[in-house]
Amino acid sequence: MIDQKTLDSYEMTIGIECHVQLKTKSKLFTAVDNDARDAAPNSTISELCFGLPGTLPVLNEEALHLAVRAGHALNSKINLFSSFDRKHYFYPDSPLGYQITQMDHPTVGEGKVKLNLPSGEEVEVRINRAHIESDAGKLTHPAGKDYSLVDLNRAGTPLLEIVSEPDIHSAEAAKAYAQELNLLMRYADVSYANLYYGNMRFDVNISIAKKGSKELGTRAEIKNLNSYKAVEACSNYEFKRQVKLFEDGERIIQETRGWNDSEQKTFSQRSKEDAQDYRYMPEPDIPPIKLSQEYIDQVAAELPAMPGEIRELLKPLNLTYSQRETIVGHLKAAAKMLEVISLSANLEDQKRIANWLQYLSAGEIESPETLESPELPSLQNLEGGASAQHLIQLSQMVKDGKLSSTAAKEVAIKIWKKDQDPGELAKELNLIQISDNTELEKMVEKAMTENLQAVADLKEGKEKAIGALVGQVMKLSKGKANPSAVQKIIRGRL
Repeated sequence: MIDQKTLDSYEMTIGIECHVQLKTKSKLFTAVDNDARDAAPNSTISELCFGLPGTLPVLNEEALHLAVRAGHALNSKINLFSSFDRKHYFYPDSPLGYQITQMDHPTVGEGKVKLNLPSGEEVEVRINRAHIESDAGKLTHPAGKDYSLVDLNRAGTPLLEIVSEPDIHSAEAAKAYAQELNLLMRYADVSYANLYYGNMRFDVNISIAKKGSKELGTRAEIKNLNSYKAVEACSNYEFKRQVKLFEDGERIIQETRGWNDSEQKTFSQRSKEDAQDYRYMPEPDIPPIKLSQEYIDQVAAELPAMPGEIRELLKPLNLTYSQRETIVGHLKAAAKMLEVISLSANLEDQKRIANWLQYLSAGEIESPETLESPELPSLQNLEGGASAQHLIQLSQMVKDGKLSSTAAKEVAIKIWKKDQDPGELAKELNLIQISDNTELEKMVEKAMTENLQAVADLKEGKEKAIGALVGQVMKLSKGKANPSAVQKIIRGRL
């Protein structure tokens, strides 16, 4: 075991490569269905997927369009000129014997992603590049068998590989970065970004060095992580593993490692290849891409408000980190909040509605996009839910004393399921508060007559006693009395 003092003398440095599956209808270079979730093995394939001689790739224009959208979401430079290359390696899941990717001239260049950590710390992670490439197939290894099975349904799926600079220095920040990338890709609507189906996969490159050292240590790459917890856990484990090796005087080797989720540890897979091992060469069958600035600007104009912009708009409401991130993380709630802010400048309305939306999107009414389930959320899937006008109307009813906060929450739940006028619904449910003084006076008189000790305590200055009296009135009114009005009447009678 390594003690905490020793661990504190080292700094971890992390860079993350994220593979994002673009949500095109067909594959990157062939007109074959790109959605193979329920397909039989080796059924959504073409001759190109098998690498048959004479087959030629044709670039899917929509994949390029989505890559440019993603580049804007990453605050990145979009290159006017980009081209494809062949990355050679021999593995059963890639019959071509190479992967078509972008080595020298990627479509998306340098960018940056800003993180807001739960601790309040702000971190900026630079993006080195994001390049378009085709995915490989999938190998499965039946337990107890001496063979593997090859499924090429995934071969040729369009990917965008987002490569960060080594700007991450904690497991917490690594997890936050993975979550933020997921948000950005969903907001930009370029990917389903569903971790359950492998729409996003993370490769974590981690090294250690003594604090204050100007040189980075030897890195290990942990590949194919498909959950935020795994990104955080493997970063912590690998940091401790490398520190122990260093402290024991052993050499840290550059290698590719896997993550065993059940044992919560990494394991060696193979020595890490360098660029020269792949024998990159220009792809001869796909012409270079030349974009106009006009096209790049048009694509930028397609994007909605992004997570960072929404966080800025929510700042005046002084929400907790959890409240804010729950709303930002649930695309329907975030879109609704934007509508509310555009229609009402009243901060009281905005905060009250934000609280409702946080509750509604936290899983009480409809599960938020956990992205580790079979559901495939999308920014475009925003139908349903209460209208912004009705949410504002409901907030005003609370402000005017027509509804209690508890009753308003009940109405909010129902109109989120099926939009309707909150005033009419509150009447149907018999939730409108009693604010008529004549009726309340009778209830207060009865409560005070039947609770003489509470009245005496209140006269002696024991403020807690008023709660008991208000509670009795609420009981008499079946929860419909306006508590503020009741308190005012009680104090006026003393």
